[in-house]
Amino acid sequence: MISKVLVANRGEIAIRIMRACREIGIKSVAVYSEADRNALFAKYADEAYFIGPAKATESYLNINKIIETCKMCGADAVHPGYGFLSENAAFAKACEDNGIKFIGPNHNLISLMGSKVAARTALRNVDVPLVPGCEDIIQDIEQAKVIAKMIGYPVIVKPSGGGGGIGMKVAESEEELADAIRQAQEMAGKAFADSGVYLEHFITNPRHIEVQVIGDSFGNVIHLGERECSIQRRYQKVIEESPCCALSEATRQLMGEVAVRVAKAVHYESVGTVEFIYSKGKFYFMEMNTRVQVEHPVTEMVTGIDIVKEQISIANGNPLSIKQEDVHLNGCAIECRINAEDPLNDFAPQFGKLRGYRSPGGVGVRVDSGIHTKYTIPYMYDSMISKLIVWGRTRDEAIRRMRRALYEYIIVGVKTNIPFHKAVMDNERFIKGDLSTHFIEDEFENWNKEMNRIIEEETPLSDKLGEIFKDNQNVAAIAGVMAYMQQNNKDNKGV
Repeated sequence: MISKVLVANRGEIAIRIMRACREIGIKSVAVYSEADRNALFAKYADEAYFIGPAKATESYLNINKIIETCKMCGADAVHPGYGFLSENAAFAKACEDNGIKFIGPNHNLISLMGSKVAARTALRNVDVPLVPGCEDIIQDIEQAKVIAKMIGYPVIVKPSGGGGGIGMKVAESEEELADAIRQAQEMAGKAFADSGVYLEHFITNPRHIEVQVIGDSFGNVIHLGERECSIQRRYQKVIEESPCCALSEATRQLMGEVAVRVAKAVHYESVGTVEFIYSKGKFYFMEMNTRVQVEHPVTEMVTGIDIVKEQISIANGNPLSIKQEDVHLNGCAIECRINAEDPLNDFAPQFGKLRGYRSPGGVGVRVDSGIHTKYTIPYMYDSMISKLIVWGRTRDEAIRRMRRALYEYIIVGVKTNIPFHKAVMDNERFIKGDLSTHFIEDEFENWNKEMNRIIEEETPLSDKLGEIFKDNQNVAAIAGVMAYMQQNNKDNKGV
């Protein structure tokens, strides 16, 4: 049985995993870089160990150092979270070789599903709808031209390894194909040390919908419903919700069944996500992520199931604690990724010290965060500050609750994308549920004006809040902030 888990990650996901460990009664271990000496996750864990410089390749991506730390502190399991080493087959194998339980699928499964070409090949004989595309890695441009003509333009060039939309390039015609392949190969080689790419027919204006699956070592696999992840910027998800308002009950059931079919076909064990693209009433398998997702909280909010605790239980050798008939979607949940970035400057990352921080609360509000007042956001990692998740009985109530939560969210010291999220929550297309993966680029032209308005209205209040936090670093400061907000409610529309 697992008694001590080393969390090979940082920030909010590290704390999320440590919370699950604390509830189960398992000790947690943090590993931190030079940049994270004063980070909250390093303080929250039962034990914490320094593993190297701020540069991720010398700390959070240093497999040997993490294995050494496990042995030194007696951790018998590792949870990789998401990002960093979470889908690194070599890391999973290193854990297996050293008798350390990797909380996730085995290294062979990570390798198989980590290669989009291999995954497509593995599912060819399974009843899973696939986007028309090639069977193998593209070897030369002439071969690519033949395949592109067969599947039809536009085509999308995708790296076989990696994820997060990195390296994807769209070619509208044969004239654009060679350059798209070259760019995709270069980016894939740099990002994933694998320059292999393949082609798929590019479906215009699709929705990105994914299904959460869980499998145990006894062959049981269930799904926990779907998540709508269509609001993306540069293929990176920004806002997610569950369930998807565009699906009929029949399509929802079928999509869940197909996701389970995919997981069973590869004998999947642990939590994972089967991703689909959806357009004009049809859906197609895109890929499978072999880790816990950033957006897993929206599924937890509508099902009441703790996905991380279930993942740890499976790693302990237990069967699933729930059956498919026990899973019911209740209400609607929405997640906004709160990032330190400037939405009026092409979402440029922002770094620096926070002068004030107060997260929202109240009924149906959850904040997964790894920061605090006086925390310095380092430039060498992802700029996500937190995940703001709300639940409502209906989608309309969830949207209204998110507006209220965003109004309450106070972050002083760095620019954030909160004004962007406010603009989305007020957008008519979003409210109607008329979404696609091109939503931001289609609507953004009108949003600059809206975000400017939001930011201008907030500036005087933000400045005042900055002074409050500067002068009163205590509980009374929070009361002062809220009192000031109430007094100025009519003149200032948000914070």
